[in-house]
Amino acid sequence: MAKNKKKLKVIPLGGLQEIGKNITVFEYGDEIIVVDCGLAFPEDEMLGIDLVIPDTTYLAKNKDKVKAIVLTHGHEDHIGALPYVLKDINVPVYGTKLTLGLLQYKLEEHGMLSSVSLNTVKQGQTIDLGVFKVEFIRSTHSIADTVALAIYTPVGIVVHTADFKIDYTPIEGEPMDLARFAELGKKGVLLLMCDSTNVEREGYTMSEKTVGEAFEDIFMNAGGRILIATFASNVHRVQQAINSAVKFNRKVAICGRSMVNVVKAAMDLGYMHAPEGVMVDIDTIHKYNPENLVLITTGSQGEPMSALTRIAASEHKKVEIAPGDLVIISANPIPGNEKLVSRVINELFRKGAEVIYEALADIHVSGHACQEELKLIHSIVKPKFFFPVHGEHRHLKQHANLAHKLGMPNERIFVMEIGKVLELTSDTAKISGSVPAGKVLVDGLGVGDVGNIVLRDRKHLSQDGLIVVVITIEGDTGNVAAGPDIISRGFVYVRESEDLMENMREVVKKALDKCEDKRKNDWGARKNAIKDSLRDFIYEKTKRKPMILPIIMEV
Repeated sequence: MAKNKKKLKVIPLGGLQEIGKNITVFEYGDEIIVVDCGLAFPEDEMLGIDLVIPDTTYLAKNKDKVKAIVLTHGHEDHIGALPYVLKDINVPVYGTKLTLGLLQYKLEEHGMLSSVSLNTVKQGQTIDLGVFKVEFIRSTHSIADTVALAIYTPVGIVVHTADFKIDYTPIEGEPMDLARFAELGKKGVLLLMCDSTNVEREGYTMSEKTVGEAFEDIFMNAGGRILIATFASNVHRVQQAINSAVKFNRKVAICGRSMVNVVKAAMDLGYMHAPEGVMVDIDTIHKYNPENLVLITTGSQGEPMSALTRIAASEHKKVEIAPGDLVIISANPIPGNEKLVSRVINELFRKGAEVIYEALADIHVSGHACQEELKLIHSIVKPKFFFPVHGEHRHLKQHANLAHKLGMPNERIFVMEIGKVLELTSDTAKISGSVPAGKVLVDGLGVGDVGNIVLRDRKHLSQDGLIVVVITIEGDTGNVAAGPDIISRGFVYVRESEDLMENMREVVKKALDKCEDKRKNDWGARKNAIKDSLRDFIYEKTKRKPMILPIIMEV
């Protein structure tokens, strides 16, 4: 790409056409700042994968230009990839107190805490980062200490809302600083980047306070132990659960590693409060009567390893569901997780618990703005250009339509894809070229070492199984010394298919006989002959296509 110092480049490396892994690059001349650096959770077909992080090849290539990473809030889809990315690109990180408090746990787990420069900023503060100035605007979302950003560049102001909703009665702190958005709108905003997650919903998102009221109603009528499952990062939700427990004289125990970490960070930093003696250790819950106890746990999405899922399956070491327990699932299933959540709910009912989920009570509200809130932001910011962010393609398209209905010409609206480059001057904007972007898969300690071919093999193995053919061949004569032995995994149960296995051995022998006239040590040709003949035979007999691995040993 031709270098033109007069242009601002905005390059999304994640968070578009998908939910999660939000990361955006702002580049001007020889300077870059990065906003957020999140992860996504694996899709169903990503067998065995733990996490998905953005491809930051472009940043690694330009690491000398990168001035800083700026964070908007502490959710996984905005900070989760940092431990992986900071290993390559170690630059200062700026964020609010709670955001950095949650990030510290992650960096500690990766043994990186001492090597990363973390800089705390306050809502309302402005920092200088080379040619960029970044203002942190007070915002409201489903986690405390959230900010929107005003990025001052040589070509104009970019307003990035990050994740937000307009909550006039937040649990902690003040409402969103709408006056500041309006002031920026009067100054003149070049580009608005705005959250699209809830653009399909009409009206307004309910205040987080409504959940507290619902909790109180439920607690008032509950006779036994109460378990509340929610997102660990939803500090306000956990606080409201604690408030209700205090009001109805119940002790609170925290269950689930991520929930324990978040609650500890939030308590230490003053974002969560509980009177002395209310919080008790999970190991001591047997000392209290069920009607005096509340457990707050992870697992609202039915994640297989989460606390609630293990409790439902009777696999948790410390908590067992008993008849009379009341379980509140205070979250919406993320698209794709509905089956997992449904399975956990069924299992809990089977064990004799009562379960309250979103379909039954107002025990969850979204952290994202609905249509009327989005219209308000567009109307007061009055941007020259608009770029919808944070959403699948349909969300981005609907948000573009909403902006158009509010009077913005279509040629000033950019529905982008990750890796595409939006180039702006003070009065023009165009999509110009692209940079490497995509998914990097994390599996255990391996980052990026599992790609499409490995996933294809895993899918093949999971659907059709594996057959291993072991043959020992004499090195000097090329004759078969032992075998063929056939091992089946995930294909057929050997004892019940002895005839089939015997026939398969005969097919392998015949295939080897046909190879006799070839060079004696041409193992590749022999392996291919075994594979081809066995594949055809198995398909003819079973209409299945297992993976076939011939192993030839020489003696």
